[in-house]
Amino acid sequence: VQLQASGGGLVQTGDSLRLSCTVSARTFSSWSLGWVRRALGKEREFVAAITGIGWTSYADSVKGRFTVSRDNAKNTMYLQMDNLTPEDTAVYYCAAAQTNRLRNYPSGYHYWGQGTQVTVSS
Repeated sequence: VQLQASGGGLVQTGDSLRLSCTVSARTFSSWSLGWVRRALGKEREFVAAITGIGWTSYADSVKGRFTVSRDNAKNTMYLQMDNLTPEDTAVYYCAAAQTNRLRNYPSGYHYWGQGTQVTVSS
């Protein structure tokens, strides 16, 4: 299974970004997917997760600002990030687990993408 994240960049406070994650896996719709971020000098932090049927979970720090979604026909997951703040600056990783359950913790994932940098300036 391979994951490819994209869509990061440098934005200003209050701006929006949409990250994408393409997953090469058969039976994509049966996999739970998630976004995890790591800020410089900090531990990995769960951001959002989505199951194959669309159940979602969010970290409190992003609830109401970020939206995770997936298009099973395109083997792709998205993270719409609105009202970004400098505290959202991090490398964002997409991850996959072969389960139908939500995984709202980083250690719950088996496969990882390479990460995409998101930088929010004040």
